Amino acid sequence: MRTERGSAAIETAIGVPAFLLFIALIIGAGRVAIARQSVEAAAAEAARSASIARTQSTADHDAATSAAATLANQKLQCVTTQVVADTSGFAKPVGTATTVSVTVTCVVNLSDVAIPGLPGALAITETMSSPLDTYRGR
Repeated sequence: MRTERGSAAIETAIGVPAFLLFIALIIGAGRVAIARQSVEAAAAEAARSASIARTQSTADHDAATSAAATLANQKLQCVTTQVVADTSGFAKPVGTATTVSVTVTCVVNLSDVAIPGLPGALAITETMSSPLDTYRGR
């Protein structure tokens, strides 16, 4: 009968790194999913804030301020954040249906999750729109 001495050590040497990589993948995927949700919430709140502003310049300012506040409330730390608001709908005449769109881009640092092939930073971009009141004075 052959001896199986050492087979448990070999199984452990192969199994433990694979298990740790699996756990790291779950953590990385969870962080990306939470970051996407936070950026989407920031874009939605920024679009809503811009759509209730009275002027185009106020709408741009409100969108940026609202997006930054929402990202801070969500405790998402972005390496860089960019907020681009399309407020051209304010120039359309009253009675014309139009929307305000806001695009929020957040670069999330993932370098602390040591997964081979995962980038050190990931840019997450979300765009949301909110309607302007058709008969509100612009």
